[in-house]
This record gives sequence, C-alpha cells and structure tokens, in this order.
Amino acid sequence: MKNKISKAIFPVAGMGTRFLPATKSIPKEIMSLVDRPLIQYAIDEARAAGIKEFIFVTSRGKAALEDYFDHAPQLESELKRKGKTDLLEEVKNTNMDSGQIAYIRQHKPLGLGHAVWCARRLVGNEPFAVILPDDIIAAEKPCLQQMVEAFEENPGNMVAAMEVPAERASAYGILDVKEDMGSVVSVNGMVEKPAPGEQPSNLAVIGRYLLTPQIMKNLNKKQTGAGGEIQLTDAIAQEIEEGRDVFGYRFRGQRFDCGSKSGYLQATVSFALSRPELRDDLMGFLREVVNVEKAAE
Repeated sequence: MKNKISKAIFPVAGMGTRFLPATKSIPKEIMSLVDRPLIQYAIDEARAAGIKEFIFVTSRGKAALEDYFDHAPQLESELKRKGKTDLLEEVKNTNMDSGQIAYIRQHKPLGLGHAVWCARRLVGNEPFAVILPDDIIAAEKPCLQQMVEAFEENPGNMVAAMEVPAERASAYGILDVKEDMGSVVSVNGMVEKPAPGEQPSNLAVIGRYLLTPQIMKNLNKKQTGAGGEIQLTDAIAQEIEEGRDVFGYRFRGQRFDCGSKSGYLQATVSFALSRPELRDDLMGFLREVVNVEKAAE
C-alpha cells in the first residue's frame, strides 16, 4: 500500500429531496453558491490536496453533473470570439481531462458506506479520500489539504472534526477521544447521533475522510447499521476494534451544511460577501433588511 493519496470518492447519488422542486430536474450538486456549483468547490479542494483521480458515485438523473465537467467547444469558441478571456479561463477550469474522472452508478440508496464501496475496484490497494459536497468549508488552506499534510505524519484513517455545542451533538457522529494532541486526536470510537447528554465529546465528524484500503474490506461484509443502511462510520469503528489507528482532525475553517436550506443560504451570503465586486451592494441590502425588521418590531 502506498501512502500518498491521489484518489477521491465523491458520493453524489442522493436525490436532494430537501431542495425540491429545484432538484426535480437538476442534481443538487449543480446548485450554485454565487456563480460556482457546490461540486466545483469540492473539486477545487481536492485538487489543492493533490488529488489526481476523481471518482463520482452517481445515480439515475445525474447527466447534468457529468456534462458540467465535459469540454464545451461551442461555448469556449464564442467566449474567445468575443474576447471574454476571464470567463473563458473560468470555463476551462471546470474541464476534466480524459481519464481523470470516472462515474460509478449506485443503483440502490443503501447508505454512505455502500456508496463508497461501489468505488472499490477503482481505488484498489491505495488510501483514498472521501468528500461530501454538501459540506462546504471556507478556509485559507483548503480542509482536505490540511488533512493530507496531517495524514503524512499520522498514517491511518482520519476524519475531519469540528467542535459543536452540546445541544447540537445529537445531529452528528461524535468522536470518543482517546488522546488529544491538538489539531489531531486519536480516537477510541464514534457514537452516531448520541442521545442528549450522552455524547463522549464535543467533536463532531463532518464530510471529509482519509481512509486506508482496509475500509473497503470492512465494507465488503455489507453489514447494515443505523437505518438499515451500510454505514461508513461502522467500517471505521471496526478499524478501532481491531487495533488500527483512527484520528480526528480539527480543521481550520468555517463549515457550511449546504444539505440544509438554512446552511445553503448562509454559505451563499458568506461567499458573496467575500467577493470584493459584490460585497458593498450586498452589505447595503442586508443592512436595509435588518433596519426594516427593526422598524417593524
């Protein structure tokens, strides 16, 4: 097994029901924050971490997602003809060369673990990353890049972790910490959505994983867990039970849950405010909204 991580799995087979009716005709991953779709943020983060091969686990109705990464000769030609070089470069940056990207179908929604398992033959005997595009992370150094650097010093399975208030712990998988080493913590176990007051720590797992090939062997047993699905957290927990290292990584950055409408709106506003050409107009509008609400009170 080599230690360098060059492959990433993107589980994108979900139907996006929380965003209906928009997702009736377009994949949720194509929905945009300002002018870039969610999936582009995930791809850019993976590229910054040194990922060279991109594996998408999709389902029926995701053709627009595949088309997004294809070349668009007519569009590029028109932008070039009109001298819109900046837009042309933006479009070219979305292109994937032949062989860089692969699509695997998940025919039944059997859980995140099953989605990852679907890519087993493309991963082979190599460590790999898993990125959930719903989790958008704004960071000076991209989250996955931070994790890859930490992985080089702490080889083993690694999950991204962030601190959450006690009252919100029941919405997450929570780490049971064995040793706190600062940015990196070694893990005794993980508790999925603990009952209030029963969480072992305030460190929640979010959608970034660096995993060893053994995880695929664990998933190959197809053992069902919560919700009758094949859970990725169960496969990781098995590594702990068998004495192999699992780490949590406290990333530096702000995470937005774009799988929820509230999180998606928060991310849209935050990313728009980070754009100099949009900040002043948007900030002025937000102030007006706040003033109107205060006046109404």
